Amino acid sequence: METAGYTPGSKQQAAGSMSSKVQSKGPRAKEQQQASAPESLPPPNANAEAIRFLTSLREPQGELTIEVQRGKHEGSFSTTSHCPLVHAVSRGFMDKMLCGNSLLGYLSWNLETLEQHSQEFIKFHILPMERKTSLLKQEDQLAMTRSVKEGEEVRTEVTFFPWHSTAGFISEAANLLLLRVMAWRRVVPSNARFLALDTEGKLCSCTYESLGSQTIQVDGQQVEVFIVEQTVHSDEGVPMSCQYYLLSDGHLAKRVQVGSPSCCVITKMPILREEDEIEPLPVFEKKPLPWEDDMELYSRFLERKEQLRLSHTRYLQQHPDAEALVSDFLLFLLLRQPNDVITFAAEFFGPFSARHPRTSPLRSSKRPSPFRSLDWYLR
Repeated sequence: METAGYTPGSKQQAAGSMSSKVQSKGPRAKEQQQASAPESLPPPNANAEAIRFLTSLREPQGELTIEVQRGKHEGSFSTTSHCPLVHAVSRGFMDKMLCGNSLLGYLSWNLETLEQHSQEFIKFHILPMERKTSLLKQEDQLAMTRSVKEGEEVRTEVTFFPWHSTAGFISEAANLLLLRVMAWRRVVPSNARFLALDTEGKLCSCTYESLGSQTIQVDGQQVEVFIVEQTVHSDEGVPMSCQYYLLSDGHLAKRVQVGSPSCCVITKMPILREEDEIEPLPVFEKKPLPWEDDMELYSRFLERKEQLRLSHTRYLQQHPDAEALVSDFLLFLLLRQPNDVITFAAEFFGPFSARHPRTSPLRSSKRPSPFRSLDWYLR
């Protein structure tokens, strides 16, 4: 094994130097050694600015909260429907300047934007800036209102997008919910191109890409996260990408905007929502019901039987022609005793139908089927 400062063939020189060091003793030898040794320099120290910067990396400069719940949205014609409600608020400091944004969005169950309101502000020392954007679905179009305030100057513009041109549009609120779905399913659609709004409020393409899984530390424990990168491809500016580190149930653990010095990291491990297990429906076997042995059920049977008997008797008393008709049929049936009772009954009761066609007085060898006149009854 090689050692720094050691070369083969220098053993004799090394032995000679060691012997000379051993033989030279006394105060003169010590003065020679002190004169040959270099002066010791003080150890390097980091300055206060570097330490302050490293300390600031651990100090949170703001906070971000995201909440998704079931809400109610009042649409056109005063109709109220249940839909996902997304609410997000962030507030912090960047270069000692207060900044933040808020988001409130109502979505349909297929992530169509019904209504969204967002606000973004930066408290510059010279010229504070504030930007508000509102999206509202109006029948066959999507209305966007943008208001930009710089100092005391306010600029407002309204843009209408035809509803058919917003197919596949992912707003800021829809993006937060879509990321949860991707993390829950662990699937990012490949070669999928959505629509989004750039910083100037213009429609542009938007793509998602899976960056795989990674293990990070959250609240003192190691957890696996699913990384998804969203890129908004502006037609006028450079693409803007943002990476989302998502827990297994869709919670956002970390967010990093590519090119930005700051990032958002979760500080407390949430209670992860497990996948719902659908239990099979219980199967109840049919059990025989000995109702004859049950005194209450048998009493109800006798009571119902007597009610039906009295009702039938009362009906026949009120309609004596029905009893006479049935008696004639039974008498005629017993006299003829046909093999096909059903066809015999159809021929017997067929003429009594109101829809029965008039028969010719001349008999035909091809007699029509008696069931044709009973089609109305069978239907």
